Amino acid sequence: MIGLGLRQLQDALNRKADDVQREFIALSERIDEVGKEILESRDEERKRLREKQATLRSEHQGLAEETNLWRERARAVMQKSGREGLRDYLNELLELGEEMVKPAIEHMVYILDAPEEEIARLQESFEPQKLTPAGRLIERSRTEYDLRGSDPIVRHREAVSFANRPGIAQDDEALAEIEAAMVDPDPLVRELAILTTIQLHRFRVLRIADLDLVHESVQYLARINHLAVIHVLVEILGTPRTGFTSGEEGAVEGDNGRSRMVALLRLVEWHTAEAKSAVHGRKFDRDSHIVKAAERALELFPGPWSGPLKGTGPLERASRGLGR
Repeated sequence: MIGLGLRQLQDALNRKADDVQREFIALSERIDEVGKEILESRDEERKRLREKQATLRSEHQGLAEETNLWRERARAVMQKSGREGLRDYLNELLELGEEMVKPAIEHMVYILDAPEEEIARLQESFEPQKLTPAGRLIERSRTEYDLRGSDPIVRHREAVSFANRPGIAQDDEALAEIEAAMVDPDPLVRELAILTTIQLHRFRVLRIADLDLVHESVQYLARINHLAVIHVLVEILGTPRTGFTSGEEGAVEGDNGRSRMVALLRLVEWHTAEAKSAVHGRKFDRDSHIVKAAERALELFPGPWSGPLKGTGPLERASRGLGR
């Protein structure tokens, strides 16, 4: 149990280091922005911006040092010899007053002080949880350096790879597990979950013959407020296909026209240049309903499409974070 407690404490300390590192990355981007502002500023403004840049660089260095310090603390957990040495180190960590790691420290102290009978009971009751493929992906998003970097392309690539695993997109439990992580408090876990959810539903929409299930996935995609979904909606709109749907006498052949209409209407709400280009391309669609809807949208909004329409509910509320 001591070994398990130490690993849990080390994980908590590394998560704290990751937390500080995210601040470091965000501040790096802010420093770059100020640098651009300096190049574009007038002489009287330049001095103030240089002072601001110097302050940010000082904070930046402090965050780098703090990240390294938490990493060192995580490594040191496994290097303490003897119970007393470990206990002293745990007390030092507690004195830091860091709420993020405090529960793991207190649990380790409890293990050190617990009688042998209690340790035996804990060992008997402990059963390692077997992670599902979806669970492993979410866990990796919490710990792997590449998935926690500032480049979203890495997370997008991982989402595509996961969705293309044989059978995974048809696994309702895996999909539900990924969708649940879309509200995770960790923003990087949340983003990977959103990107993966988009790719799983994309696979269903473009590959599965059950058009009722396809329509459910398109409706779900239409509710997602992340820029990555726009390209998938464009793909759906531009991909007419046939399949089967439920009728009174069983399965009957049909097409995905109603799903494509949902994609078109949502693209109008997204109102980006890519969305307008996709809608414009449907003016000669083989589905007359799609043609009429596309023409009407372009008549109503003939100018540039430069961002979500106001008054579109969730899109309007999410528009402040669309740069992600």
